[in-house]
Amino acid sequence: MSTGHDERMRRWRLALGAADSAASGAGTGVSLTGDDARIDAALGALYDSGSDTGGGPEPAGRRQAGLGASAPRVARWLGDIRTFFPVSVVQVMQKDAIERLGLTRLLLEPEMLDAVQPDVHLVGTLLSLSQVLPEQARESARTVVRTVTSDLERRLAQRARSAVTGALNRASRTSRPRRPADIDWDRTIRANLRNYLPQHRTVVPDRLVGYARKQQAVARDVIVCLDQSGSMASSVVYGGVFGAVLASIRSLHTSVVAFGTSVVDLTEQLSDPVDVLFGIQLGGGTDINRALAYCQRLITRPASTILILVSDLFEGGNRNEMLRRVADMTTAGTRVIALLALSDDGAPSYDHELAAALAELGVPAFACTPDSFGDLMAAAIERRDIAEWAHRQQAPALRRAQPFDDLGRRQLGHRGVRQLHGWRQDREAGAG
Repeated sequence: MSTGHDERMRRWRLALGAADSAASGAGTGVSLTGDDARIDAALGALYDSGSDTGGGPEPAGRRQAGLGASAPRVARWLGDIRTFFPVSVVQVMQKDAIERLGLTRLLLEPEMLDAVQPDVHLVGTLLSLSQVLPEQARESARTVVRTVTSDLERRLAQRARSAVTGALNRASRTSRPRRPADIDWDRTIRANLRNYLPQHRTVVPDRLVGYARKQQAVARDVIVCLDQSGSMASSVVYGGVFGAVLASIRSLHTSVVAFGTSVVDLTEQLSDPVDVLFGIQLGGGTDINRALAYCQRLITRPASTILILVSDLFEGGNRNEMLRRVADMTTAGTRVIALLALSDDGAPSYDHELAAALAELGVPAFACTPDSFGDLMAAAIERRDIAEWAHRQQAPALRRAQPFDDLGRRQLGHRGVRQLHGWRQDREAGAG
């Protein structure tokens, strides 16, 4: 038998797992040793457990596995997956372990927090546990959250600041632009069409329209209204970070409000995104109407205010009153935008009926990836058509929101990570 065939069988064995390979009646006949055996054990502890059956009884002869409730065993498993898999796969497997095997309570132990790979989903889980974290685990939790928020700021903050400050500069008009690059040629031409010379087929401008490059005063008021229901965990993390980024721009006056059935104003904590996130209590009901009533009281300059509602729109409060409130704000000149998700988690679940009702009021409702948020804010500041902007962004945004690892897992079910590992090896071997 050729070496190439043996290698393919080894990879199939890793992808399928021992139980599925035997159950199919077409076992590979491959025995795993060394690192391959440890990789198979790490995958089997998560994906060969009884949770694969949807909570039903185990088939006869099926291998029983799982991480159990042993903190040392979980710590060893975390060490193994970080040794054998890239960070993107480790994050997927950690999320699956928390959701499938009920390991949430182990995160209350400091040694577990020190062992996990920090990511946005883990931060969301920690925020949902913030009220029950023991004192000895709280500092470790804050360290995890700070690691993630610092990484997000490093990746996203500068791009968002550049997009927003550029839009603020462009939104401020002047009749005396300092440089040719500051001239708004489209507006200049339209303002001087009366000076068109047909024989020369040209426009001779007698006045210029350009961008002012210096913002001395607060140009826009921004209100970020975050739905802190459990389904919005990732969006809340990104929303808190972006709230802190916007607050650092002096030409903006930024407020951040979180809501469930009550409303919490987090504006005073915006100097530190970790404090913002720990001021949020994930879970519970949703009263969007109450949150918008509070936000409405914050609006002092409607024509210069942008309200970003980050919510899946599953309203538990007074829906009709909420829509009337939105209509009042938009009529007064406030730009209201509904983000169904602010994350990389793919297409969100949301209330389609309420989203359509908001669209009738001129309020676009769509999902936005973190990479696009700065451009969205720039479009809102420049008073561009947000619905058109969202339509142009939708296809590439959805592609970015479903990275290969996560998409493979969703399409292939509980064996997705196993098969992903095999595909990665094939790709790497081909590249070699």
